[in-house]
Amino acid sequence: MAETSLTLTLPNALAREFESLNQDLLLELLERGLREMKIDRALSLYRQGGISFGATAERAGISQSELARHAYARGLEPPVTSELLVEELS
Repeated sequence: MAETSLTLTLPNALAREFESLNQDLLLELLERGLREMKIDRALSLYRQGGISFGATAERAGISQSELARHAYARGLEPPVTSELLVEELS
């Protein structure tokens, strides 16, 4: 995998917390945060009626089944489709 160096300016309190973490843990933290942010943004569009549930899952980069779990956790009721049922049952 190609790598790129990145420099960030952080508030002192956050920088102190990051100092105690190794690079692998920081990368995992960034990857998880980015993933959750993509899911949140996609579900926000879905909530506003801007896109279909399938398009929401694509935008979030996850399956409709996984997106349904995230939607329920955020108080949204995803549509029950045959595709979603097949995903859930397999």
